[in-house]
Amino acid sequence: MRDTLELLAPARDADVGIEAVNHGADAVYIGGPSFGARDKAGNALADIERLARHAHRWNARVFVTLNTILRDDELEDARRLAWDVWRAGADALIVQDMGLLELDLPPIQLHASTQTDIRTPEKARFLQDAGFSQLVLARELTLAEIEAVAAAAPGVVLEFFVHGALCVAYSGQCYISHAHTGRSANRGSCSQECRLPYTVTDAQGRIVAHEKHVLSLKDNDQGANLPALVAAGVRSFKIEGRYKDMGTVKNVTAHYRQLLDRLLDERPELRAASSGRCRYTFTPDPARSFNRGATDYFVNGRQSDIGAFDTPKHAGIEIGHVTRVGKDHFDLVLADASAALNNGDALTWWDRQGELQGVPVNVATPLGGRAWRVQPNAAIETLKDLRRDAAISRNRDMAWDRLLEKKSAERLIPVDLRFEATGQGFALQLVDADGHYAHAEVVHAHQLPKDAARNESTLRENLARLGGTIFEARGVDIVAPWFVPASVANALRRDAVAALEAARAAAFEPLPRATPKDPPAPYPEDTLSYLANVHNTKAAAFYARHGVKVIEAAYESHERSDEVSLMITRHCVRWSLSLCPKQAKGVIGVQGTVRAEPLTLVSGGERLTLRFDCKPCEMHVVGRIRKSVLREAAAVPMQFYRTKPAGKPARRAG
Repeated sequence: MRDTLELLAPARDADVGIEAVNHGADAVYIGGPSFGARDKAGNALADIERLARHAHRWNARVFVTLNTILRDDELEDARRLAWDVWRAGADALIVQDMGLLELDLPPIQLHASTQTDIRTPEKARFLQDAGFSQLVLARELTLAEIEAVAAAAPGVVLEFFVHGALCVAYSGQCYISHAHTGRSANRGSCSQECRLPYTVTDAQGRIVAHEKHVLSLKDNDQGANLPALVAAGVRSFKIEGRYKDMGTVKNVTAHYRQLLDRLLDERPELRAASSGRCRYTFTPDPARSFNRGATDYFVNGRQSDIGAFDTPKHAGIEIGHVTRVGKDHFDLVLADASAALNNGDALTWWDRQGELQGVPVNVATPLGGRAWRVQPNAAIETLKDLRRDAAISRNRDMAWDRLLEKKSAERLIPVDLRFEATGQGFALQLVDADGHYAHAEVVHAHQLPKDAARNESTLRENLARLGGTIFEARGVDIVAPWFVPASVANALRRDAVAALEAARAAAFEPLPRATPKDPPAPYPEDTLSYLANVHNTKAAAFYARHGVKVIEAAYESHERSDEVSLMITRHCVRWSLSLCPKQAKGVIGVQGTVRAEPLTLVSGGERLTLRFDCKPCEMHVVGRIRKSVLREAAAVPMQFYRTKPAGKPARRAG
């Protein structure tokens, strides 16, 4: 709905998903038993059912990821899985493979994964017409591009990543993991080649960057851009992280819940997608969870500092500096007098070569004031470049972790209570903030109280005692002035609460499945390269039904052993290293001397070519599949095309 804002949180398992809901998520996304694009984040159907049952109490939703590309021999298992998760209570499927749309699926809502590479208004409109209800946009889009997509596809919900790790390549357009290891990102098994260090050389072989993580990006943080994203048309705000631990999910979900609640308070025409308000035992702070630094990426245009080139690790928050290094300890002065160190903390610093170093704290001892002594969990002589005046950061705070290990939130739905007399006893009516109504009655004699004021106060307190439920009393209206024993009031309250939960469950509505356009809408292109990720005959049939005439098989089918674009990115290494011709424009003595010539990435024995397509401002990481992958692979080439495309630089798919 256009006036509804959804906070969508990740869940590696049902327990994390339950806590995401408790901390304010309007929906969670989770992998099922298989085909979930995270090979180590699968979940049993019973856990999906348990999570859905919990989420639905607040009208929160559960989206199941079925977003890998599939082989023909996997389609029937995927079809059965779709039915199984629907029966378990899942509200939507997040899919990548268009072959699924050719199968007999349950009446479950379909969401187009970010792996479908949604960057253009034309692609978004096509997916809307094909029967998708929610589209996960490419992370690289600007506000203007999002606005154009929203205008072209007004019948779908636009979902956008607002926090977490960034893939350097357009999602669904990254093949480097498969080419180097046989582990396909499009099939849920990314080897994280983008986080490795590379040496960058120019056309003359000169080193322009040595052992830097030039494909590794900072983490996405759109916290400051939420109002602008809403104005552009985004209605679902997605947190990345189906591998993230429970503490991180609690912290980041709570942070964005607070930001969205403030926005909703300022914009009464908008509302949250689910029920209840949250209270926390901690102050949410994403900087205290794993991160590689923050960037808002391309939302406000190309930025100069989006890379985490020095390290892909979590450097932590700076807390002080070293004052002395002893034989078995070192001393610190903390910047914040109210801060404290804990046994088990982890501290980091940068060595003289610019590499991140770190060590766990074995024993932390206060020396008075802001001074602390640290006995590290390693020999001092092994701690490279730990020295006086070195700035120290903390990337694990045990006190923080312990706080988040406990119950750290409650999510409650406001309820108005009305107590009144009936002909044979008393009745309690409940109306929650969503307008759901329930009542309960009890047969009991009417007796005047000895102390009317005290009786009313006690009765009000007993009726409002909603601890252990999902409700909190917003107001209690007592019409009947009769004496009511506490046991009677408590029983009446319990019955009314049970009736209200039942009323909410009865009113819960499944998300509607969109109807595809008939006749089928034409796909924006009539020729598809390997970038379309067509890996089975059903997917080929889908595109053929939508007017595509030439279809090349997915890269994972191993039709292509020549050099191809293994990554297509909006991130540009030339720009980040100040080697872009556009940056030189207007600079006296420099303009005209900088050209967008290819660069080379070197890592061990591996060499990759960086080619720059300056018109769309994109970079291609070009290489070929390793022979070892071809030798070990069980894949059989699939030939869907009617006329095989020439071996030329790939065009994007849609």
